[in-house]
Amino acid sequence: MPTHDLYANAPRDPSWQVPSSGAARFSWEYDDGRDRLLALYQKGKDKQWDGQKRIDWDLEVDPCDALGTPDEAMSLYGTKHWDKLTAKDKGELRRHYASWQFSQFLHGEQGAMICAARIVESVPDLDAKFYSATQTMDEARHAEIYGRFLHEKIGLLYPINDNLQSLLGDTLRDSRWDMPYLGMQVLIEGLALAAFGMIRDTTDKPLPKQILTYVMQDEARHVAFGRMALRDYYKQLTDAELREREDFVIEGCYLMRDRLRGVEVLENFGIPKAEAEALSERSEFLQLFRRLLFSRIVPCVKDIGLWGKRLQQAYVDMGVFELGDSSLDLLMAQDEELAERLDAERFAAEERERVAEVRQAIDSATEEEA
Repeated sequence: MPTHDLYANAPRDPSWQVPSSGAARFSWEYDDGRDRLLALYQKGKDKQWDGQKRIDWDLEVDPCDALGTPDEAMSLYGTKHWDKLTAKDKGELRRHYASWQFSQFLHGEQGAMICAARIVESVPDLDAKFYSATQTMDEARHAEIYGRFLHEKIGLLYPINDNLQSLLGDTLRDSRWDMPYLGMQVLIEGLALAAFGMIRDTTDKPLPKQILTYVMQDEARHVAFGRMALRDYYKQLTDAELREREDFVIEGCYLMRDRLRGVEVLENFGIPKAEAEALSERSEFLQLFRRLLFSRIVPCVKDIGLWGKRLQQAYVDMGVFELGDSSLDLLMAQDEELAERLDAERFAAEERERVAEVRQAIDSATEEEA
C-alpha cells in the first residue's frame, strides 16, 4: 500500500525540496588521511549488514501494543480524557504513539542519509568523504528498516514533525561544510540515539528491540565520526565563528526539545492543541525522557569545543548542564556490545533449534526402524 494512504494526517506536500547551497569540493590527494578516521572507515565497511536478513521480520507485533508502553508513559494518563477511553481506545492511542515515534525516526534517517551525502560532496578531506559514503549507506538501510516496520507491523505513519523539519532545513541550507556535521551528526543523531536507547532498554518486544539495537550499533560510529571531524576543525576557528556555531546549537536544542511532545497524536484524539501542549508539559515521564535524550548531545557538544557561556547557560535553563561530564565513549562501547551480544544470543538459539530438529529426526527414524 502506498505510504500516503497510511498517514494519520496528510503531509503538507508530497515531497520537500530544499535548495542546495555551498560548494562541491574535490581532493586530489589520495594517499593521506587521519589514521583514526581511516580506521573508522574500515570499520564502517566491515560492519555493513542487510536489514532483510539480520532482522527477524517473522516476529509478530501487536500494533496496539508494539512497544509495551506502560499507561503511565502516556500524556493522557491520570486525566479526565484517559478515564473516558475504552480499552480499544487505549490500544489505538498506543498504536498512534508508536507510529508517531517511529515515523520521526524514519524521517530523521532520510534526513541523515541526505546530510551524509551532502558531507561527501562538500567536505574538503578525502578520508571524511570515504567514511561519509559508508554512512550514507547506513542511513539508507535504517530508513528502509523503519519504513518496513511502520508499513508491515503498525500500518500507520505520521508526517515529519515541524521542529525536526525546521532543523533539517537549517542544516541543509547552510553553505558551510561543517554544518551538516553539526546539525545532523551531533544534534539530530545524538538525540535520536538517546531516544532509540531508551526504547531499546525498556521494551520487552523482540522486533523493535532488534531493530533499535542494530541501528544503534551503526549510529555509534556516526557520532564518533562527527566528533573527530569537528574537534579537529573547531580548534582552527575564531571566537566569532565558534559563537555562530554555538548559537546554531542553542536554537537546535530548543527545537529538538520541543519536538518530543507528540502533540499531533493527542490532537488526533480530539484534544485541542493548546490543551495537548499543556498536558504533555505536565507529564513526569516526558520530563525524564527529555533529560535522557540530551545525554548524548551535551557531552558531544562539549567534546568538540563548543562550550561558551551562552551555551552553558542554555543547558542550565534546560536542566541538562551536568550531562556535559558524561562519558560518550562508554555509551558508544555499550551500544556496540549490546548488538554483538544480541547476535550471539540469537545465533545460539538458532543453533539449539537446529540441533533439536536433527535429534528429533534421528529419533523418529530410529523408532520407525524398531
